[in-house]
Amino acid sequence: MIVAIMMGREGSSGFPGKNLYTILNRSLLEYPLLAAKHSKHIDEIVITTDSLKIKEIGQAYGASIIDRPDYLCTNSALGEDVFVHAYEEIKNKGENIEFIVLLLCNAATITADLIDEGIEILKKRPEVDSAVSVSRYNMWSPLRARKENEEGLLQPFVPFETFGDPRTLNCDRDSQGDVWFADMGVSIIRPHCLVNIEDGLLPQKWMGHKIYPLKQWGGCDVDYEWQIPGVEFWLKKHGFTETKTPYDK
Repeated sequence: MIVAIMMGREGSSGFPGKNLYTILNRSLLEYPLLAAKHSKHIDEIVITTDSLKIKEIGQAYGASIIDRPDYLCTNSALGEDVFVHAYEEIKNKGENIEFIVLLLCNAATITADLIDEGIEILKKRPEVDSAVSVSRYNMWSPLRARKENEEGLLQPFVPFETFGDPRTLNCDRDSQGDVWFADMGVSIIRPHCLVNIEDGLLPQKWMGHKIYPLKQWGGCDVDYEWQIPGVEFWLKKHGFTETKTPYDK
């Protein structure tokens, strides 16, 4: 069985109500639901949440619901703990799980085709722990990152020597090669990645160590309202309008 687990909660301090924010006449969480629903391989969709509205929308798409416990609904709760809890709830029902497709209610930049590409990669390559959607953001190279010191001034976030001889470095955004970020659109993983979550690679330990990149552009999970226009642009470029989706026949 291949199961999709999607998580989202009621509270959000950075962007309240983000999971239910409407773009092109649909709530944000409907886009990952549509992608999972139209995957050729996913057998069941499960949503872990404390939100009555998210439960209602999920059930309209045929999803099963896991009541997310209070201790996993705080601002300090880790997503990895939420995924592990949901996985254990499903396993306790006696299900034999081949792969787990991890989705976020606030990550609309995902398609059924990319999910299926990742599942097929895991089927073909048993040495791979996970297949993860990534987007290229060379402008956010670690070389450009700064942090504020005790004097209120900026200094390198990472010592320049980390990147080689500082005399060879420059301000060209492409000078360090392509910089790929996991964009949170989807992570397709093997069960051992959750069973042995403490062994995974930081910061998203559910991805394991051998991570296959599912390359796309412009992917992100939404944490701030200013991201909405970018997500709407992405959706339109992928065939979504206020009345149609790329899955309509």
